[in-house]
Amino acid sequence: MHKIAIPQAAIDRVLKRRDSLHVFNDVDTMRTAHIVVDLQNGFMAPGQPAEIPMAREIVSNVNRISGALRAAGGLVVYIQNTIDAAAKEAWSNWFTYMSGERRQASMDAAFAEGSYGHSLWPELDVLPSDLKVKKNRFGAFVPGSSPLHSVLQERGIDTVIITGTATNVCCESTARDAMMMNYKVIFVSDGTATYNDEEHNATLGIMLAMFADVMTTDEVVSRLAGAMSQAAE
Repeated sequence: MHKIAIPQAAIDRVLKRRDSLHVFNDVDTMRTAHIVVDLQNGFMAPGQPAEIPMAREIVSNVNRISGALRAAGGLVVYIQNTIDAAAKEAWSNWFTYMSGERRQASMDAAFAEGSYGHSLWPELDVLPSDLKVKKNRFGAFVPGSSPLHSVLQERGIDTVIITGTATNVCCESTARDAMMMNYKVIFVSDGTATYNDEEHNATLGIMLAMFADVMTTDEVVSRLAGAMSQAAE
């Protein structure tokens, strides 16, 4: 698990603007979705071309959040990174210049729909009621990437909980766009993972300062349980 250390400068900056680090303490669980980003074999299985070992360590936290939100009437959505011909045409600059020639063939194979790498990590508690959404950009909300926004809007979702990998790439990109599309965003500090603590904590600071309420798994589950208790009363 990452050693979490949110930069103090980000904390100080936030506390100059408001009284608390947390702003989404009252969660409407019926209008909340847990967005699980890219926890697929291609990012998680040993020896895969995009392996992020730390991602295997967050699975129990991800499952806890999914279970708590389902129990409270919320929605769980699994995002799957997908490389296909349409992605390579529409996002050609990434594939041509930025992705790297040395692993291009292995990445194409790993994240082709139907491949082993494209499949969700088997230790995730995926239920028939959960949704699966394919995306072909880093962020799931950017136009042309996926149908996620329309899927959530059809269900009246206004709050998203972000977990998954990589913290500073697809999770961050998805969270940034979600906030700017007027979703309430909760970014889970010990439910996201990347290559090292430095990159992970840098993103947590950015999220806290500008884009999301950064919470631990315990904090998220506590709020979900509290919301369910209030609804029962």
